[in-house]
Amino acid sequence: MHDIDFVITWVDGNDPAWQAEKARFRPSEKTDSSKIRYRDWDNLQYWFRAVETYAPWVRKIHFVTWGHRPAWLNTDNPKLAVVNHRDYIPPEYLPTFSSRAIDMNFHRIGDLAEHFVYFNDDMFLTAPVRPEDFFEKGLPAATAILNASILESRYVGDVPYAAPIFDLIPINRHFKKAETLKQYRGKYFSPRYGIQSFRTLLLTPWKKFPGFMNYHLPYSYLRSTYEEVWEKEGELLDQTCRHRFRTVGDLNHWVFDYWQLASGHFSPRRPTIGTMTSFTDDPAHNREIGELFASGRYKMMCLNDAVKAEGFEKTRDDFKAVLETVFPEKSSFEK
Repeated sequence: MHDIDFVITWVDGNDPAWQAEKARFRPSEKTDSSKIRYRDWDNLQYWFRAVETYAPWVRKIHFVTWGHRPAWLNTDNPKLAVVNHRDYIPPEYLPTFSSRAIDMNFHRIGDLAEHFVYFNDDMFLTAPVRPEDFFEKGLPAATAILNASILESRYVGDVPYAAPIFDLIPINRHFKKAETLKQYRGKYFSPRYGIQSFRTLLLTPWKKFPGFMNYHLPYSYLRSTYEEVWEKEGELLDQTCRHRFRTVGDLNHWVFDYWQLASGHFSPRRPTIGTMTSFTDDPAHNREIGELFASGRYKMMCLNDAVKAEGFEKTRDDFKAVLETVFPEKSSFEK
C-alpha cells in the first residue's frame, strides 16, 4: 500500500493579526472577499477526531494555515505537520487571502507524499474509510461524469463563480474528448456510477470537454499531477496565484482533478460514497443534517455554510453538540 497523506487548509477569521494584514489590501469589485469565506465554525478538533477514528492508517496530516494555530492543537504529534503559507507558497504570491493560491501549490510542501487527499475544513469523515476509498492500485479514486458547466455558472454574492469553466481551458488544450472516452470507456461508463452515467452519454456528442460533475468531497491527488500541470500550464496557474483574493477568471484546484480525469489517470469511485449539503437558516433542515452526519450513512460529508449572520452562532453551537456526541473523546492531536 502506498503512503497516503491528508492535507487540510484552515483560516482563523477571528485572528486580529490576520485581520490586520488582510485590511492592508483592498479587494477590487471583481473579487470575492466575503466574510463567509473566513468564518470559523470552531469545530476543527472534531475533524481530527474523525480522522483518528475512521482513518488511523493515514501517514501524516499537513495542517496548512496563515500562521495561527488552535490553542488545543498538539504540535508534538508525529503524524502532524503544521505548514505555514510561507513554508511552501512562492513569496511573489504572498500574502494571499485566496484559497486558489493556497491549494494550487501543494506540490511544494516538503515531505508531502505522492498520494494525498485534500480536505477543506468543512469536509468530514463520517464513517470508517479504507485507503482504497481514495486510491486504488495507485490511482486517485474519482467519479468521471461529464457535465455542462456553462449551464451551472452562478454568483457567490455579487461575484460570478466561473472557475469550473476556466479550468477547462488547459484541459481542452491538451486532451481530445473523443480519444479519452474511447480509450477509457470502462472508466467513464463504470457500473459504479449507476444512473449518473446517462449524463455522460448525453454529452458524448460535444466535441470538447463541457465540464465534469464536482462532488465537493475530499479530493484524491498525485503530487506528480500537480507538477505536470505546473510544467505545462505554469503561466496560466501563475496568473491565478498572483491574485490576493478570489477573482473572476481564476482557475481553482479542480484543474488538477480534471487533468487526472481527462488523462484517464484515475480509478472509478461511486458518487454515493459521500454527500454535500448546506447549513441554512432553517432549524429543521439543520437538525436533519446533524442526524444524517451521526447516522454514518455516508463515509464523508461536505457541510457548506449558507447561514445568515444572525443565525450563525446558534447553528454553529447546535452542530458542535452533534459532533461532541459522535466524537466525545479527545484525539492524540489535542493537548
